[in-house]
Amino acid sequence: GLGEEFGLPIGTDVEGKMAAALRRLGFDKIFDTNFSADLTIMEEAHEFIDRVQNGGVLPLITSCSPGWVKYCEHYFPDMTENLSSCKSPQQMFGAVMKTYFADALQVSPNRIFTISVMPCVAKKGESNMELFYEEYSGHDTDVVLTTRELTRMIRSAHIPPFSLENREFDRLMKEYTGAGVIFGATGGVMEAALRSAYYIIKGENPPAEAFTAVRSQGFNENDGVQEANFQINDITVRTAVVSGLGNTRELIRKIESGVVHYDFVEVMACPGGCVGGGGQPIHDGEERAFERGKNLYYLDRNANLRFSHENPDVIQMYKEYFEAPMSHKAHMLLHTEHKKNM
Repeated sequence: GLGEEFGLPIGTDVEGKMAAALRRLGFDKIFDTNFSADLTIMEEAHEFIDRVQNGGVLPLITSCSPGWVKYCEHYFPDMTENLSSCKSPQQMFGAVMKTYFADALQVSPNRIFTISVMPCVAKKGESNMELFYEEYSGHDTDVVLTTRELTRMIRSAHIPPFSLENREFDRLMKEYTGAGVIFGATGGVMEAALRSAYYIIKGENPPAEAFTAVRSQGFNENDGVQEANFQINDITVRTAVVSGLGNTRELIRKIESGVVHYDFVEVMACPGGCVGGGGQPIHDGEERAFERGKNLYYLDRNANLRFSHENPDVIQMYKEYFEAPMSHKAHMLLHTEHKKNM
């Protein structure tokens, strides 16, 4: 999206130049939210398996789209128990910044001010979520900028984007996988979670393309629901992927009335997923979400690592700090409760 704003072809990957621009703007540490997308998958895949194996509420419905979560809380309050308790990648990153990362730097969390750059306007409201852990209380994420807002900042600082040399992200939360990359496209969260759920159940990786049936086949307001069933050992996983709140409303009504039955549902409030978010570049009369999403799948296909559970920085974080997915500390920092708004 940022590349589009500077006149580059749809799907051009400019994250290295974005990191360089952020450094020029005065940021001290720069990370990629794809890292915490992998972290989210670790928690959500384990949560899904726990619900399936221990009689939890099904279907599990993804909770990383704040527009959808707010919509569910207001219009389908009885379905909030179906929502995953996992925070979104934005909020998980903020939480680990002010705990794990603060401990590594040996500084007070109050000295860390976290700003995220998102394709989503609803992330601004989501950032009001507060973190309460041990001696620290405050916001996971302090400020949210949209893609368009960052573009204006770069231009107002007179930074010529094409003059920037690519810059790597900082450690300790630097690495990410192809599974984290596809989070931004419709079906990407589901596919990434199923890759890791398969590994957790069978102890081996699936073929990386095993779950592509959940991907949207194109962009259209009336695409509706992408359905697919998968067999993992003796577990049949019935899935549905939907984007756009109009399509979502119809799907949730069918689930509530018992017309359809699923085990795992992905919902994105924006048609096409996060790449079509309200904070992205706007082109009158043209929707580019599907074209942007195709580039995410290209990056996934060419990634050295394609499974969230193989992210070395995530593995190290669990080893040093969280112990294991769904641990007590993980629940305290990486999960939340959804409230019914009757």
